[in-house]
Amino acid sequence: MKRILALAFVLAAGVAHADPAAGTWKTQPGDDGAFGHVEITPCGAALCGTLIKGFDASGNPGDSGAVGKKIVWDMKPEGGGKYGGGKIWAPDRDKTYNSKMVLSGNSLKVSGCVLGICRNQTWTRVN
Repeated sequence: MKRILALAFVLAAGVAHADPAAGTWKTQPGDDGAFGHVEITPCGAALCGTLIKGFDASGNPGDSGAVGKKIVWDMKPEGGGKYGGGKIWAPDRDKTYNSKMVLSGNSLKVSGCVLGICRNQTWTRVN
């Protein structure tokens, strides 16, 4: 019985410490109108995101070769729903940006800059 209680405590503690930004997010359309679903998960002390589904400008499923690739990495929690110090790769421009994120309910504002050129998107939670 003690082992069952200990296991239940460990599992509950893991769920309680799940990052609120973890989950699947729908991106805004890129320059080409395509968008995707990005799965945000813990990776060490940071968060990472992998493109798990891609859609063309008409909303039809497709794979431009980017599905399965990590597009967000090293995103560290800063408190208050803010994350920073990370990188994001934009498949539509094939550029990597220094990035930050701000979580607000079911919206995740993602922004990044490279050589003074910045981009912003607001992603919506899928699940």
